[in-house]
Amino acid sequence: MATLRLATTRRLLETPQRKGFVPSRGLFGSNKSAPSQSPILTGFYRTVFVLSTGLFAVYYFDARSAIHRYFLTPVLRYALDAETSHKVAVKVLRSGLGPRDPVPDDEKLKSEIWGQKISNPVGLAAGFDKDGEAIDGLFDLGFSWVEIGSVTPKPQPGNPRPRVFHLPDDSALINRYGFPSQGHASVLSRLRARIPSFFSLDDDSSAALRSGSLLAVNLGKNKTSPAESIDDFVSGVRTFGPYSDVLVVNVSSPNTPGLRGLQNRQLLEELLAGVTKARDQLAPSELTSRRPRLVLKIAPDLDDSQLIDIADVIKNSGIDGVIVSNTTIRRPSTLVDSNKSETGGLSGVPLKEYSLIALQTLRSHLPASIPLIGCGGICTGADALEYAKAGASLVQVYTGFGYDGAGACRRIKDQLVEALEKEGTTWGEVVKRAVNELSAQPSEQKGKSVRVIPDEGSVKQLIEEAEELKILLDRLGEKMGDGPVEAIGSAMLSAAS
Repeated sequence: MATLRLATTRRLLETPQRKGFVPSRGLFGSNKSAPSQSPILTGFYRTVFVLSTGLFAVYYFDARSAIHRYFLTPVLRYALDAETSHKVAVKVLRSGLGPRDPVPDDEKLKSEIWGQKISNPVGLAAGFDKDGEAIDGLFDLGFSWVEIGSVTPKPQPGNPRPRVFHLPDDSALINRYGFPSQGHASVLSRLRARIPSFFSLDDDSSAALRSGSLLAVNLGKNKTSPAESIDDFVSGVRTFGPYSDVLVVNVSSPNTPGLRGLQNRQLLEELLAGVTKARDQLAPSELTSRRPRLVLKIAPDLDDSQLIDIADVIKNSGIDGVIVSNTTIRRPSTLVDSNKSETGGLSGVPLKEYSLIALQTLRSHLPASIPLIGCGGICTGADALEYAKAGASLVQVYTGFGYDGAGACRRIKDQLVEALEKEGTTWGEVVKRAVNELSAQPSEQKGKSVRVIPDEGSVKQLIEEAEELKILLDRLGEKMGDGPVEAIGSAMLSAAS
């Protein structure tokens, strides 16, 4: 038996050496003795592969491609939870391998704010790129204004997860992030790392490092900081002033306890005085040769009296503009999605009505010299144009970008150009007309009878004229007898005084 087994083993070992047998080299090996594939077929396969790869690359790197809107974005939204899909999108844009908007902006979209020319009026609101990781990737998508943050002085984790919820049936989002932030030091290092070694300063220079664009930093407050303290915002101004075009003072997030209380008149006056003083003490930026603009971001849940108070404070504060608005804590009855009862700030289509009302109220109580930036429920060019006609100089998107994907900005701009062509106008003309018509006037308010108070010189002149008139009336009274004429003269003098 042993002899039989030995013979069988010897036979198996000798089998590969038999004539005609071709041994395999395994999965990653090759056999030089194997018949070679047809050179024509190999070339065909290689050509197909190269062409397919090239076509996919062209399709992928164009933000307008349907693959982003109808495949990649929905896959991210439904395959991952809301926060994870958000983080993946940021990482892709950070990598430099994200899509791009390849189309130059139409002349009709040219905008202006604070005397600075901007290629189009569509910006990205804070909240998407919280830590300044994907700034250039976002500009590549066609946004003219990218706002990073909110950034807090010290790192903080924010609220516990889950803290962001899609409401696809309502084209909305609810978040209670609570300012998760890597802190000032981390974000500052990224902003510095963007600056090229050989930087050339010119009249069009901006912290965005590209013509016709603006970079904004949204300043937040640490949860552990005293509720009424302004120190976190002052620190943000000093830290990011040299590296930004705009600093946004965010007192309107509903997810940090006590933050919205800073919108109350007395506290707001103290806050705005502190941040404007800190800004004015900065040296002009080496990137822009200017100091950054200061913009206040408000909530859409303020009533008319609160908005009027805010307007009064802003007019005397040195603040350069207002973003209207942040998310809302209200829940309109039209919401149908199962996530509608989640705690947090609501954004997206349902926010538009509230933001527009707040913007219109504020516009009517602020002078034309203070621009407003509209934010809330903007998903189409028609939405953007509606904000312009309400007096907004620029607009920002957030939730619509999350739902519509990488091509959202380009689609809004294309729709906006089409709408402007139909009306035979431009964005700049629409804004100029609306701001001039809707802004508060020096001597009157819309819909109200306002007493014009003359200056000191005018009052003095009126008194002198009234006294001269009284003398004339007194003389007349002497001829006609005392009585009504003298009484009239005294009354006129009292009125002038």
